[in-house]
Amino acid sequence: MPLDKNDKILIIGAGLCGSLLALRLAQRGHQVTLVEKRPDLRAKPLDAGRSINLALSDRGLKALKMAGMDQKALAISIPMRGRMIHQPGRDPFFSPYSGNTNTAINSISRPGLNELLLDAIEEIGTVDLYFNAACIDLDLERCLAHFEQQKPGNSGAEQSETFQIQADVIFGCDGAGSVVRKTLQNKKGEGFDFTLDWLSHGYKELSIDPGPDHTFQLRDDALHIWPRGEDMIIALPNLDKSFTVTLFMSHTRQPHGFEHLNSPEQIEDYFRQKYPELLSLIPDVVRQYQENPTGPLGTVKCGPWNYSGKALIMGDAAHAIVPFYGQGMNASFEDVLVLDQLIETDVQSWDTLFEKFAQERKKDADAIADLALDNFHEMKEHTADPIFQRKRSIEVRLEQERPRDYQSKYSMVTFNPELSYHQAMTQGRAQDKAIEQLLRDGILSESQDLDDQLSLIQKQTKTLLSQ
Repeated sequence: MPLDKNDKILIIGAGLCGSLLALRLAQRGHQVTLVEKRPDLRAKPLDAGRSINLALSDRGLKALKMAGMDQKALAISIPMRGRMIHQPGRDPFFSPYSGNTNTAINSISRPGLNELLLDAIEEIGTVDLYFNAACIDLDLERCLAHFEQQKPGNSGAEQSETFQIQADVIFGCDGAGSVVRKTLQNKKGEGFDFTLDWLSHGYKELSIDPGPDHTFQLRDDALHIWPRGEDMIIALPNLDKSFTVTLFMSHTRQPHGFEHLNSPEQIEDYFRQKYPELLSLIPDVVRQYQENPTGPLGTVKCGPWNYSGKALIMGDAAHAIVPFYGQGMNASFEDVLVLDQLIETDVQSWDTLFEKFAQERKKDADAIADLALDNFHEMKEHTADPIFQRKRSIEVRLEQERPRDYQSKYSMVTFNPELSYHQAMTQGRAQDKAIEQLLRDGILSESQDLDDQLSLIQKQTKTLLSQ
């Protein structure tokens, strides 16, 4: 028999992953309680300096479509069809993500998308929602969770109340600092494998305001990149004609590291040296830099993700990644899609469902984590490299004129959800290496017949895959 619809499901974390999961399980007729430690973002604006831009691509859209939310999400997003590369001493140039002009990644507001999902949950009317309620204790054996909730008191000051929720199954969608994951780790001890690898770089968010005539000050159908070797800035467009700008920089490197760049003079001098055009686009860059927090960047890999048929972690709680492939949200949404597809196979128990999910998803989560780190180095260094630019030129033409025979690694990851992340990584890395080797050895050139280029690349890729 299928999963029992009378089982009480507790989802801890009402971010993007937890909200989509709650929505889909409620659509399937399950009894769901969704608890979030932060205030309801529909009533309280996001803190300044927190990441508010995300790149929604085909994997995430496929998962949203499952819940009937894809078109609503696209309605509040801006398509970005490629990268606009800003190099010192030359005009910016546009590098399309794919030779297929119909493909794009979509710049979308994190809180805006989260609000859409929460509104859809409330429209169903069967999900119990709690906000301002932090999980303070978790008994996985008994599926019993204790929460502390902040509520306005009679005097207006907030007061704490504690309550507990008894469930039959618990999902941990509570982010990179997951309480559910930590409880799993404590429960399993040495049987739980956990690594948290911090990147040497952090990030700081800034903003480019709309122009005087309320227009975009930069091209609006592109993700803008200022690659500077060790450092990098990216900018994504917003619906209000502003751009969310993110500076990625080393924490400790001298003289340009977050720990060393503090005074107004140092900050202004840094931008004048590295990003002079941004001084006019962000006239208050010193103030923004000093007021907005510096965030860390890290990769979480762990396992097992499940505790018998009682608990499962998903999304960032199971596999937080750095943001350089724009796939963190998409991977979390794809988790929900994979789980839903497994439910559709008529699994007989939560235990079986959780085991199958973890078995199927773990290698893909590890793959996109590794790809995101690869793309960090590609974006800040290689996008300005002549060999990389020649490779992209060849790939774009192949994707335009031989779309059935060739897809770049980026396209496989971003625009082909039928391929798993692991498959895309394996094939894509081999292709990249093949093209770069052939270009450096002078065997491949842009002037060759297109079919000859394709044949050379396919043959070299096959050789590398067989090694």
